[in-house]
Amino acid sequence: MKNLIIAEHDNHQLHADTLKVVSAATQTSQDNTLLVMGSQCDAVAQQASQIDGISQVICIDDPAYVHQFAESLAPTIANMAKEYQGVWCCSSSKGKDLAPRVAAKCGVGQISDIVQVIDENTFIRPIYAGNAFAKVTSHDDLRVVTVRASAFEVVECNNQVDIIYQQATPHSHSVELVSIDKTESARPELTAAEVVISGGRGVGSKENFALIEQLADKLGAAIGASRAAVDAGFVANDLQVGQTGKIVAPKLYIAVGISGAIQHLAGMKESKVIVAINKDPESPIFEVADYGLVGDLFEILPQLIEQL
Repeated sequence: MKNLIIAEHDNHQLHADTLKVVSAATQTSQDNTLLVMGSQCDAVAQQASQIDGISQVICIDDPAYVHQFAESLAPTIANMAKEYQGVWCCSSSKGKDLAPRVAAKCGVGQISDIVQVIDENTFIRPIYAGNAFAKVTSHDDLRVVTVRASAFEVVECNNQVDIIYQQATPHSHSVELVSIDKTESARPELTAAEVVISGGRGVGSKENFALIEQLADKLGAAIGASRAAVDAGFVANDLQVGQTGKIVAPKLYIAVGISGAIQHLAGMKESKVIVAINKDPESPIFEVADYGLVGDLFEILPQLIEQL
């Protein structure tokens, strides 16, 4: 089986989740090609060439791909896919936009959000907000797969393979970039952090989130939030953890003032250690927590911050 793995990057830095997609793909084959498409992205190709489990890197560098719109990438990838049996993407916002387009252009089904590889045809993916798992088998000649990065470990980067530079004819499309509104933070990225502290409706207000921030600073942690906290305007929506937000699986997840709705649990229950702080002992969050502390967060967090 020959795999084509789509690298996720910002034209300067390879995203860490790509290493996890490679980890999944190598469970089906050792014949893996990593595709880097972008503009002035040679640095990314150099990083990609060091990833274990990769046999070669193909770099397509063109100003037309600077924003990496799925509308511009999909036709080129679909054309390249004729030589492969698997196309692999990260189950990120970019991957979820790109993979269905590639699958449609190739006339095959798409397998979404896998968390386990059984063999080259069979995969496990969560359904019903993660409350059940489906075993999916594909009989297509080409498998187009998106990978839930939090379910796989990163591969090492001790390799050195050839980089093949190719040209492609960019396809015209009616999409243009209007603006980028990017949140800058000195804290770790939410999906890559080893420690995540999330606040929920129980935090009460945007001002009270300062307690969460103080605790995060003590632990070098990323900050997350439940959908209720985001909808209430306590924090920006890019911090939402859950089925319709970001999926995280840190070594330590601390849920503060979060009741534990199914939607939120779907985004964090794969965390290695879960700590819950809530004044309601009947909260569903305690059913998945390794450690639970029943009490008022406004009394507990200042003490915890002081001790740390």
